[in-house]
Amino acid sequence: MGSFAVVDGDGTKVWIGGRIVEAEDAKISVFDHGLLYGDGVFEGMRVYGRAVFRLEDHLRRFEIGARVLGIPLAGGREAIRAIVLETARAYGGDEAYIRLILTRGRGALGVDPTTCENPQTICIVTRIHLYPEDKIARGIDLVTSSLRRPAPDAVDPGVKSLNYLNSVLAKREARLRGADEALILNARGCIAEASVANVFVCRDGVLMTPPPSEGGLPGITRASVLEIGAALGMETRECALGRMDLFSADEVFLTGSGARIVPVASLDGAPLGDPITGGRPITERILKAFAEFVLDHGTPIG
Repeated sequence: MGSFAVVDGDGTKVWIGGRIVEAEDAKISVFDHGLLYGDGVFEGMRVYGRAVFRLEDHLRRFEIGARVLGIPLAGGREAIRAIVLETARAYGGDEAYIRLILTRGRGALGVDPTTCENPQTICIVTRIHLYPEDKIARGIDLVTSSLRRPAPDAVDPGVKSLNYLNSVLAKREARLRGADEALILNARGCIAEASVANVFVCRDGVLMTPPPSEGGLPGITRASVLEIGAALGMETRECALGRMDLFSADEVFLTGSGARIVPVASLDGAPLGDPITGGRPITERILKAFAEFVLDHGTPIG
């Protein structure tokens, strides 16, 4: 329903322990600190037209995250790039979702990272559907989470840590309330992001999204949409936004590597968008441009 759904029998491939295996043969130690404490980083990427979209941007963020956590990246970016492309080739297909993971590795019980050895690199290539197609066409429903995003000086939003507890609980709350996704605010009551996506607001021809300083991830799809908006002649702004900005918006949509670009139909049970004109002309323009943009910004898997 409103969560990642792996397509059954789609031939998922996993790179782990230096080789590519089927999903059912992928195993890690129960003492891996990635499992025990969420100690690690990850990236979510997309394959479009047999090319990995903005691979170098994803690898750069992955590398920086590993450095912030102090986890050695064996072989550096070149080795990780080779792993991603090799696994994507083994999977095949024109489109896919890639989950790249680095854990601190096996260690003693307890949070002391110095007990860990041999960081574990994992690359999963599969297919996912974040939302049903009819939901994407109609627009998804948001609710405002009762949880707040941690402050950037407490948890760096630029690091895609394996510890997604805040997002998990916000998503769970949204699903229990009958919605598809959670809108998460920061301690000041401004919008940070959705549980796993950035938030965009369109009003009077201006495309707006919160800056990372509000607590949201500086997403790569987000950056692409800002670039596309500017190329289409739109004014784009990174600015603080609140719930009222969504209610007064002409259009609202979410962006993310998993979600891609998804329109939002309602917030807390109230419909969003212009009730007079209807439709989503800006979102549709961006979607059309994005479909071309991804084909021009990919690294071929070979």
